[in-house]
Amino acid sequence: MKTQKLTLVLIALMGIFILSGCEKEDEAPQPTQNIVLLAQDQPTLSSLVTALTKFPDLVSTLSGTGKFTVFAPTNDAFTALLATIGQTSINDVPEPVLKSLLQYHVVTTGAVLSTQLTAGNVVTANTESIAVTTTGGISLNGSAKVLTADVNATNGVVHVIDQVLVPASIGRFVNTVVEPAYFNKNFTTLIAAVTAASPSILETLLSSSKKTLFAPTNDAFTAAGITTLPDRATLDAVLAYHVIGSEVKASQLPSNTAPENSSVTTLGGVFYLSNRGSNGVFINGRSRVITTDILADNGVVHVIDRTLMPPSQTIAQIATALSTASSGAEFIQLVAALVRVPALLDAASAASSKLTVFAPTDAAFSALYTALGVSGINDIDISTLTAVLQHHIISSPTTATGRVFSRDLITGSVPTLNGNISISATAGTVTSGNGTMAAISTNAALINVLGTNGVIHTISKVLLPSGK
Repeated sequence: MKTQKLTLVLIALMGIFILSGCEKEDEAPQPTQNIVLLAQDQPTLSSLVTALTKFPDLVSTLSGTGKFTVFAPTNDAFTALLATIGQTSINDVPEPVLKSLLQYHVVTTGAVLSTQLTAGNVVTANTESIAVTTTGGISLNGSAKVLTADVNATNGVVHVIDQVLVPASIGRFVNTVVEPAYFNKNFTTLIAAVTAASPSILETLLSSSKKTLFAPTNDAFTAAGITTLPDRATLDAVLAYHVIGSEVKASQLPSNTAPENSSVTTLGGVFYLSNRGSNGVFINGRSRVITTDILADNGVVHVIDRTLMPPSQTIAQIATALSTASSGAEFIQLVAALVRVPALLDAASAASSKLTVFAPTDAAFSALYTALGVSGINDIDISTLTAVLQHHIISSPTTATGRVFSRDLITGSVPTLNGNISISATAGTVTSGNGTMAAISTNAALINVLGTNGVIHTISKVLLPSGK
């Protein structure tokens, strides 16, 4: 009897042990990887990992303690996004934009399993919400689908999705003329300028009405001497000068033959376009169009290599400003000469003038004084001085706009207000009526200097008409 009882006890203990073992075998395996390691082990999430590793703080957070829910877009989802925003690589996207996109895929309030997702809004790490619907499966923001749910990590859960989720703060730029700049790190200065400008500038660019944007790159701002953003009023004027209030594709840009150019009215004034076909399209003689016809729902974008600066001074004011500069003064003697000839000074100051002026430097006047054996501008009689100054002004209406930029110069004889000069476009020289040859400056800051009533090109010698 004792033996039978002992046997029964042993059998019972063995049953308990077996049942206990079965229960352990039925338990789900515990995760051993955090969210970052889990993503790194999934080949279909390599694009997400590439993006994530640009931000050590995000990697640290999603590798640490806590409980997170991550909606993880596949590689195909990133490829589709790049195609939508017109970029070829994640590396093209500005880091602040990319970081905000990534944060929009992270819920920091806990690990939310698919069975716990309910219809409504889920707030993410970038403070914006994802709209969740559960009818017919789980959908995010109306179209993104969960491909693989409930991939557990030591610090949360991952749901693999088929689209990159785009928050409203970023989505408003998609398919607009702002998009090519907003999603490309080569245009961060332009976006910073638009952000710092009056809200009406961005509202105009995002509005549904058709428009044309000439978009300067970061290097284009540097080329124009803009290394820090100016005040808001200046920004407004500069940015408006880059926008035409209608859609103008490359094939619709006005064409002309040198020395002609076309005046184009923008939201911020008039610029002058020289369309030289295969030789390029130039604006105000300085800025070149380097990419054309980036299409958007509300217009078209052309990229330029130098930021356009709307003119705010007359020819006389520009010369005066350069003559009173604390360093690098160029035109002290020219201004002094104009002061002695009031009619020409008035023309250089008149808003209605259309002038192209070859402006001799102070060094050029100094050489002239030596050649004439005089001590200064006051030693030259008025009639001679008037004739000489007139010989530096291309006669309007040589061109319809009255402005001849360096890109528009052609080799040959050109009339001035007092006789003809001879231009060599290839050599970059101007020869006066008496045979004096002057070099046109190669300093970009001293040629194509646009004023409200004309344009200035700096030259190395004073031009003397025939008989002088």
